Amino acid sequence: MWSWFVDVLRHHPELALFLTLASGYWIGKVRIGSVVLGPVVGVLLSGTLVGQLGVTVSSDLKTAFFLLFLFSIGYRTGPQFFSGLKASGFPQIALTFVFCLTALGLTYAAARVFGYDVGTAGGLMGGATTESAAVGTATDAINRLGLDPAQARSLLTNVAVAFAVTYLLAVLTNIAFLSRVAPRILKVDLAAECAALEKSMGVVSEAATATGYRVFSFRAYRAEGENLVGKTVRSVEQESLERGQRLLIPRLRHGGRISETTPETAIQRGDVVAVAGRRAGVIAAQAAIGPELDDKELLDLDVDSIEVVVTEKSIVGLSLGEFVRRAGPDFIRGVGLRRILRAGAELPLTWGTRLARGDVLTLVGIPEELARVAGSIGYVDRATNTTEMAMVAAAIFVGGLVGIPALRLGGLELGLSESVGVLLGGLVLGWLRSVNRRIPRLPDAVVALFDSLGLTAFLAATALAAGPDFVRGLRHSGLSLLLAGIAIVIVPQLVTLLAGKFVFRMHPGILLGVCCGAGTSAPALAAVQEVARSKIPTLGYGVTYAVGNVLLALWGSLIVALVR
Repeated sequence: MWSWFVDVLRHHPELALFLTLASGYWIGKVRIGSVVLGPVVGVLLSGTLVGQLGVTVSSDLKTAFFLLFLFSIGYRTGPQFFSGLKASGFPQIALTFVFCLTALGLTYAAARVFGYDVGTAGGLMGGATTESAAVGTATDAINRLGLDPAQARSLLTNVAVAFAVTYLLAVLTNIAFLSRVAPRILKVDLAAECAALEKSMGVVSEAATATGYRVFSFRAYRAEGENLVGKTVRSVEQESLERGQRLLIPRLRHGGRISETTPETAIQRGDVVAVAGRRAGVIAAQAAIGPELDDKELLDLDVDSIEVVVTEKSIVGLSLGEFVRRAGPDFIRGVGLRRILRAGAELPLTWGTRLARGDVLTLVGIPEELARVAGSIGYVDRATNTTEMAMVAAAIFVGGLVGIPALRLGGLELGLSESVGVLLGGLVLGWLRSVNRRIPRLPDAVVALFDSLGLTAFLAATALAAGPDFVRGLRHSGLSLLLAGIAIVIVPQLVTLLAGKFVFRMHPGILLGVCCGAGTSAPALAAVQEVARSKIPTLGYGVTYAVGNVLLALWGSLIVALVR
């Protein structure tokens, strides 16, 4: 039975690949303390075990999956990457270069000190920086060296070994260092510093800590308060805005009749007013207005929620407070802001939060008012179930063509490489999508599938090929890889921290977000936010994550050239 099973896997490597993925995703759910192993580690372990059976997966299939993964990275980060190249993001971009160059230098130094070959150096580069794309670009660079098959296979095995040994170590070290050690190095109370910055920026949101919590509320009150009766709706809404608890009165009941309000509508004693806004503000308003009533007919108002991508040049770079003051209360009447996403991370909702091209704003409010406001911000990005695969395939094809040409110097071939070209193709398409709504949107679920399956299938095929030699490689270089991996995690983060504190005088919360983004570590960002009890660190994450992804992916090819 066992012989039959092994024979099936050897003759049908496609089944071995899916067996590796299934068991790898299952292993990835294992939790060590508060940290989940994740599918990357799970697939590497599973692939190594299944690979002991001598299963070989086509290298072309492995490359195809990897190109899907690179495309998804570029598509997701394109808007932030190109908008971050502007001068306003210089400090964050400069720190990202500091981090990436320091990591590259240390990897090269480790290769020289420990005598690593180009495969081990490439795997170390990807694992220690938790940048899986570097594994693929290093693999691509090794395949272009023109070596004999046996030598190339040995180097590719070393890529997988070095990456597997250092990746999980780097994830855990990043989390511990940035969330626990870094605040002590900076000599700050991170939670207090972030709270102070939120206060100075004017926090306009409250954390939803329970499943049943609703950020926005809609209630009916009878107008009896002396500070309300006789005032216009515009006056009441303007006063609430100045207090930092913006309220909206979209309709009222007067003399038994319900009518929509305008800014000039006067509120009379005994009117029942519908008050909408953030929960805390609406609840607090009762003291100034009057008793609450259960008026279902009055509160039966159509409300919608839409996602709007910021593209309007006139508002890019403005803080929320500056935008509201410039637009005026009448412009934003009937619309509320629920959240802001940048590079997939949620930003803190404060009056000082600045808008960037490609930010996704979740707006709630009256449908006709939402349409009016959305048109002045950017475009509505409604969910879709349709994937424009022709566009995806064309971007991968054209990007790959751009990356193929190379300059040959002696025995060394220098160029972007096919994989980096595809990454740039995704970057350009993602950016174009953010500025031109006529380009079809890719469903979020499809991009996530390309990201997850593309990476894990590539790593599964890599681990399967490395399986028979994995244990030997681990015994040969395991200890030195652990030491080098820890150094490459901590030293670049430390250098970046010190440069951010003493050179750029950056707020510690934002600085730690920069470190997480430059190191492309989403788990570290989550840990830092937990310690900070704030979303302030995400202000430094979006741009640096986009730039860090591109640079560290390039480093996979560059470290092969340098070590060789």
